[in-house]
Amino acid sequence: MEKFMKMGGLLFLLLGVVPLALGGGHDYGQALTKSILFFEAQRSGYLPGNQRVKWRGNSGLLDGKASGVDLVGGYYDAGDNVKFGLPMAFTVTMMSWSILEYGSQMSSSGELGHAMDAVKWGTDYLIKAHPQPHVLYGEVGDGNTDHYCWQRPEDMTTSRSAYRIDQNNPGSDLAGETAAAMAAASIVFRRANPAYSRELLTHAHQLFDFADKYRGKYDSSISVAQKYYRSVSGYADELLWAAAWLYKATNQEYYLNYLGENGDALGGTGWAMTEFGWDVKYAGVQTLVAKLLMGGKAGEHSSVFGKYQEKAEMFMCSCMGKGYHNVQRTPGGLIYQQRWNNLQFVTSASFLLTVYSDYLTSARKDLRCSTGSVAPSELLAFAKSQVDYVLGDNPRATSYMVGYGNNYPQQVHHRGSSIVSVKVNPSFVSCRGGYATWFSRKASDPNLLTGAIVGGPDAYDNFADHRDNYEQTEPATYNNAPLLGVLARLHGGHSGSNQLLPVEIPHVAKPIAVQPKPKASPTPSAAPIAIDQKATASWVANGKTYYRYSAVVTNKSGKTMKNLNLWVSKLYGPLWGLTKNVNEGSYGFPTWVSSLPAGKSIEFVYIHSAPIADVSVSSYTLA
Repeated sequence: MEKFMKMGGLLFLLLGVVPLALGGGHDYGQALTKSILFFEAQRSGYLPGNQRVKWRGNSGLLDGKASGVDLVGGYYDAGDNVKFGLPMAFTVTMMSWSILEYGSQMSSSGELGHAMDAVKWGTDYLIKAHPQPHVLYGEVGDGNTDHYCWQRPEDMTTSRSAYRIDQNNPGSDLAGETAAAMAAASIVFRRANPAYSRELLTHAHQLFDFADKYRGKYDSSISVAQKYYRSVSGYADELLWAAAWLYKATNQEYYLNYLGENGDALGGTGWAMTEFGWDVKYAGVQTLVAKLLMGGKAGEHSSVFGKYQEKAEMFMCSCMGKGYHNVQRTPGGLIYQQRWNNLQFVTSASFLLTVYSDYLTSARKDLRCSTGSVAPSELLAFAKSQVDYVLGDNPRATSYMVGYGNNYPQQVHHRGSSIVSVKVNPSFVSCRGGYATWFSRKASDPNLLTGAIVGGPDAYDNFADHRDNYEQTEPATYNNAPLLGVLARLHGGHSGSNQLLPVEIPHVAKPIAVQPKPKASPTPSAAPIAIDQKATASWVANGKTYYRYSAVVTNKSGKTMKNLNLWVSKLYGPLWGLTKNVNEGSYGFPTWVSSLPAGKSIEFVYIHSAPIADVSVSSYTLA
């Protein structure tokens, strides 16, 4: 039963839980938490004190030493123990893009800090891998020797040779993608860590210059990568991709002009793609440029940028089945591109569909397809259907996210997950002994690889949960990275802000971001705080339209909440119902409220002539 009390002209409400999810039967908040956790299982190097995946240990501690460079850290790409630079950089770019679009939703879920930590684990390594302006290390270890062995990373006896590109051995695709990653991440950390943000941007400028001046495919210089991450599309797409991210990070006309003047020559205006991933970036850069055009930032390049947008919309239409050349789907409705690790293309396409839906909504436009116009809500609904399939709404009723739902892969093709933890049994696992003892076991993995998105089903929705079925049971970091943004959007709803305007990442209180969740928590992945905003009134005065907004903050943690601090940005008018912390610039409980019981809510209101303000959680304590 709802209770109302009038206090000082403000309506203070004690309500039940206010749901934020976008409908459907899945817990997208839990899935988001788990999908970020997966990256901690992929960490190489010295693990930090706040490491939450406890079955992992330190590994790769001599990486780069033989080459006279420190290459300790970074991520293993998939189920092996090699650090491949191209997919790692793409992973960082997509995690950053997810945060830039949906950071406020991640903040409301309590996961923004973890997501930023995941980005920084990658960029810390990429900084090390770029010791000189025109030198970039693109691989540590090699797939041939690594795949001959089945060892947990803590026991590695395989080659840890380091491979690099330089002026004489160029790799514009690798350098371009790494520049994009650095530039995108610099925006993520611009507010939270300005010095680090500037450092990332310096590397991004240098890497773009390197990629553009010394052109060539990276796998011609690092030939050991050809069998595993061959650059089929070449480097033209990465040059445009890097320029787009550097323009977003700097607003420098040079990069805008680069996109305008090189769009035709480098294929940005010509290639209409049906896939987006670590190799082929055209659909991604076309989506970014379309955003610039819809946001009024094309300048003198409007006609060229219009061609980029046409190709971006062809990608969207092909995914939706409403174009001239449509993407294949399984009988169960899943986007299908290839037999090996198909889900990487599902998550990346779902991300582009989700952000483009929000761009169109902000621009008040529809998608234009050959079969007619498509409303933005249809794009989001289709992206949601793809995510729901991955989470278990499919003919097999199988969740392809490990640890989510009741029926998920048990024999993941992953060395660390399939071998007993070094913390449980430190006895050395030999190169070939790992195959005999652990790889061939017809039993569930001893370590749960929580949040991992595996390769997924075949063209007919079939899936075989066997460790040796690497095409279907091997996970990868770039499967998860784009999914972070989609899950945050589905869980948190629309932020209410204009997606075409510059973003501001909510403030993150680091002690909250890195705090391990209590082991006994019955719902460790549930968002502890829900924030629901809506406009309740509007009027015109002096030629301006003013809006009254209501914001309801709900304690979903199951415990009494105290010392709540909220950040409110993009606020251009008065606010009632919270107490402003003058020294910190944040807001706390009103003077008449000292705590918020479990399941209860408070409301505050504000008035201004602008869209909904950004409200995010800074810190709190649970009693």
